[in-house]
Amino acid sequence: MPVLENATIMTIAKLAKVSHTTVSRALNGSNLVKEETREKIRAIAKEIGYTPNISARGLVNRKTFLIGVFFSEMESGTSPSFLVDVLNQAREALPTGYIVSVDSIGNYKGNALPVGRYDGVVIISQAESDDVFIDQVRDQHIPMVVLNRQLSREDIVNYATDDYLGAQLLIQYAARMGHERIGILEGHPKFSSTKERWRGYVDSLNKAGLQFNDQWVKVGDYLPKSGYDKMKELLSGSAVPSCVFVTNDDMAVGAIRACEDLGFRVPDDISILGFDDTEYSKYLVPRLTTIKKPTHALVRKGIVALTNLLSAKNVTNRTETLRPSLVIRESVANVRNETN
Repeated sequence: MPVLENATIMTIAKLAKVSHTTVSRALNGSNLVKEETREKIRAIAKEIGYTPNISARGLVNRKTFLIGVFFSEMESGTSPSFLVDVLNQAREALPTGYIVSVDSIGNYKGNALPVGRYDGVVIISQAESDDVFIDQVRDQHIPMVVLNRQLSREDIVNYATDDYLGAQLLIQYAARMGHERIGILEGHPKFSSTKERWRGYVDSLNKAGLQFNDQWVKVGDYLPKSGYDKMKELLSGSAVPSCVFVTNDDMAVGAIRACEDLGFRVPDDISILGFDDTEYSKYLVPRLTTIKKPTHALVRKGIVALTNLLSAKNVTNRTETLRPSLVIRESVANVRNETN
């Protein structure tokens, strides 16, 4: 059977020799239609290339088929690679027919979302200041999941990554490789991930009995330019560490460029640690040792939970912290047999 242009429910009804009501029920999974008939109708729909009219379905079900994805800050702090990764995963995980709309939380603080615009909302939270917006969405009774930042509440579906553990894994690895002078390029000062990664860094240094030097601490904003600028500042100091924990891969790109521009070879002269395991991290020269943040799993879990909320189904696992993993590549030198 050939693909038909502008195929409708009536087209399928004629081919299946049933009523248009039966077709509608079958395509929506109604138990009022026998399984054999449902399968026959679905097979015909697929064969002729039938595409549901989302707008018409929305009018019947009072749905917009629009999912809002909100980031803490779009213009600063949110790395482009993380944003793209989240959106790609959201589009893949959402049921067919849904559209993703992207916006910044900052555009709505103090103002409610337009009534009826979104069927559901995914909030990629990075700072405690997002709580005002989260409460606004909750008070509007819009189905919502909050990802990326751990909340100290249980009334909202919330999945996050253990950034503290990720930082610990990196510093422990650097210490095992013989590094005793480990610096850090921090991310956006207001972001919870920055605070957790800093905490993991400091605690790991203390546990390993390693030196802390505030000259080796620089504050960026998670974007490549800040990685470049802050690494140049660090390398221009009187004392240079043998290894630097750059707290996300985007800043690590800038940091490695700064090392090259100032004549420092990575990892021969200075080692670099990243965080996130973005797609390009394995193509850098040298390939970046980093932490794999389970963004794919995080977003998929969130979308599955949101889909259940949209269908008024129960979400049993409402909170979870996902474990990151260490990815060892070539940007950290083994200096165990050297004197630091």
